Amino acid sequence: MLRHIRIDQLQLGMFIHELDGSWLDHPFWKTRFLLTRAQDLDKLRRAGIQTLRIDTAKGLDVPDITQSQQAPIPAPAPAPARPIEAMLDRQELRAELPQALRLLAGSKAAVAAMFNDARLGNAVDAARVNEVVTNISASVLRNPSAMISLARLKRADDYTYMHSVAVCALMVALARSLQLPEDQVLQAGTAGLLHDIGKLAIPDEILNKPGRLTDDEFCTIKRHPAEGCRILEQACDVGQVALDVCMHHHEKVDGSGYPHGLAGGQISLFARMGAVCDVYDAITSQRAYKSGWDPAISISRMAEWRGHFDSDVLHAFVRCVGIYPVGALVRLQSGRLGIVIEQHGQSLLTPKVNVFFSARTNLPIPQQVIDLSLPGCTDRIIGRENSENWGFRQLDDLWAGPYAPS
Repeated sequence: MLRHIRIDQLQLGMFIHELDGSWLDHPFWKTRFLLTRAQDLDKLRRAGIQTLRIDTAKGLDVPDITQSQQAPIPAPAPAPARPIEAMLDRQELRAELPQALRLLAGSKAAVAAMFNDARLGNAVDAARVNEVVTNISASVLRNPSAMISLARLKRADDYTYMHSVAVCALMVALARSLQLPEDQVLQAGTAGLLHDIGKLAIPDEILNKPGRLTDDEFCTIKRHPAEGCRILEQACDVGQVALDVCMHHHEKVDGSGYPHGLAGGQISLFARMGAVCDVYDAITSQRAYKSGWDPAISISRMAEWRGHFDSDVLHAFVRCVGIYPVGALVRLQSGRLGIVIEQHGQSLLTPKVNVFFSARTNLPIPQQVIDLSLPGCTDRIIGRENSENWGFRQLDDLWAGPYAPS
C-alpha cells in the first residue's frame, strides 16, 4: 500500500516509492528503492524534501501504524559490476585540461578536413573518424568534465566543427552513464561527431541568421538530417547508428519533432541520446546571434521541457555532467557566489566551487576553493545564478584559467 508521509517519519527499512518535488532538487536518481543506509537517510533529510510516498508492501510502515507488524529489512542486493571507468585511474580536472585542449585543437582540424572532403563529394576517411572518436573517448574516460567543458567554450566562428566534437564527447559520456558496452560507446561517439554533417548543405546566411527564421528558412533547416544521411551514405560506411542519429536527433518523444514526427519508442535509444547532447551543447555555446546559457540553468530548463526528451536518458545525462556542471555559477548558503570547478565522483550536490563574490555585500571577495563534499564543510549550494543578472564577464577563467580556448 502506498502511504504519504513527512520526511521526519522516514526511517531505515522503508521502501521509498516517490520523492515529492523535482528530481533536480535531490541527490537520488532511482526514486524507488529500499532505504538501508544511514547516510542516504541523512542525505534525504538535508536535501530539503518535505514529503514522500512509501510502499508498505515492500518495506516498513510508520511505527504508530504497523507497530509489531513491520516487515524485516531485506538484505541489500549485490553490487552491480563496476563500469569500465571505475576500473581505471581518473585524472583530476587540472591534470586533464592541457591534454583535452590539445585534443580539441586536433579534433577540430580533423573534423574540418572531413567536412571539406564531404563538401567536395570525396569519401570521408573512416580511419580518421575512428581515431578522433577513440582519442575523445579516452579523454572522457580520464575526466569527463575536461573535454566536455572546454568544448563548450567554442568561438562563434568555429561553431560547426566544435559542436561536432562537443556532441561526440557528450555522447561518449552519456553512453557510459547508461552503462552501454564499449563498442556501443564508440558508435555513439561516431554518431555525435557526424550528426550535423548535413548542415554543409544549408546556406550560412540561414544557419547564422540572428533573427527569427521565416517559415521557408525553417523548412530549409529541417532538410539537414536527410542531407546528412545522403552525404554519409555516399561518403563512407559509418554504420547504422550514425545514420540513425544523423536522421533523427531532432525527433521529440511527444512526436512534435522532425523530420518524421516519431514518438516515444519509435525513436531509437541513440537518437534520443543525440537529441539531449545536441541541445545541451547548442544552448550552452556562444553563437554569432546569441549568448550561451549557464550550464546549470541549461540543465534546469531542459528538465522543464515536457515531451522533448526521454526522461531516463536526460537523468543519465545529468549524472555525467552534473546538476551543477563545471562552469556553472551558483549561490552558497553563506551568501557567496562561485563557479563550479570540479564534480564529486559520488555526489551531484557537492562539487568543488571557486567562490569569488559576496551577494550580501555585493563586492568581490578573495577567491577560495570550497570542497562541499568534505565532512567538515558546513556550506552548501542553495541555487543557480545567471551571470547576466550580475554583469559578470570572463567567468570561465575562474575554472579553465589559461586552458580556455582563445
